[in-house]
Amino acid sequence: MNDLAFLNSRPVNLSFTGKVAFEVHWYSFSNSPEWSSGNANQACARITAGITHRAFYLLDKGWPVILSEFGVDNRGVNTNDNRYYGCAAAAAADLDLDWALWALQGSYYLREGVLGLDEVYGVLDWAWCRPRNATTLRRVQALQRPLRGPGLTEAAPYTVLFHPVSGMCVVVRRRSPTPTLTQPLELGLGPCNETEAWEYSAQQQRLALRDTALLCLRAEGAGRPATLGVSCGDAMAKWSLVSDSKLHVAVNATSLAGRDGMLCLDVGADGRSVVTNPCRCLSADNSCDPQGQWFKLVSSTRSVVTKQTMLAQLPLKLKNWKIRSF
Repeated sequence: MNDLAFLNSRPVNLSFTGKVAFEVHWYSFSNSPEWSSGNANQACARITAGITHRAFYLLDKGWPVILSEFGVDNRGVNTNDNRYYGCAAAAAADLDLDWALWALQGSYYLREGVLGLDEVYGVLDWAWCRPRNATTLRRVQALQRPLRGPGLTEAAPYTVLFHPVSGMCVVVRRRSPTPTLTQPLELGLGPCNETEAWEYSAQQQRLALRDTALLCLRAEGAGRPATLGVSCGDAMAKWSLVSDSKLHVAVNATSLAGRDGMLCLDVGADGRSVVTNPCRCLSADNSCDPQGQWFKLVSSTRSVVTKQTMLAQLPLKLKNWKIRSF
């Protein structure tokens, strides 16, 4: 089932409550032509809007909706699946969906007349002994931990910077023993349960650590690490969502002499550092893969792991400053 839009004209009237949930399936093959020949950002926006219209709209009406089947070819060789996954994972995290993955099993005794048929969508390998793809397992595990929901109000809502294709989140990578204005803090990808609490203001275009009210996210140039600093008033600290998918988080550096134009959050060559690079695949180019630059701003009410906060490390005279532009 992938279309529940008929419930708009045929509402559900029941004599009982609390016992009904709706389910929807979502795979890449439901939209194969768009994934194979379209621009990935535009395809993600259209397809997500479509499944929202057909099924996820029920969440706004107060009905539980379960993504009861989704998954990919875990060998990594299916281009449509590879393009689809980051989009689906971003939507699942954004809506905090409950889900069921197709499939756990790595093979079958007998299927379609074939003995020992390999299940390439399986989390386990053919022998059921180990993960078919360790990277795929990690990114699915990121969706297992609910971010919010009924009965889960451990903290005031905050923003998580989720990287759907890797299943990791943006965390503070390096802590200087004595942070200063000239020693900004660098960021990296890490487990989402180790994230700091971020706060995003679309009006001010500001991404900052909520609990410090002082340190904001900054771009330092193409290929350079994104940092946390207290200089928050210039173009390199003003972030907006610039693609159709709303998954490119970018600064506009074109007004600064010698800068690099539109720079998007990206993952460094080491697979862990968070850098900024010229934005890719915003439109037109249908062969381009943008998912390394896809970051979803997701709301969470989970408790933040107790850490020595940035504010606690700052010199006392900085703690007492009021926020201002530099």
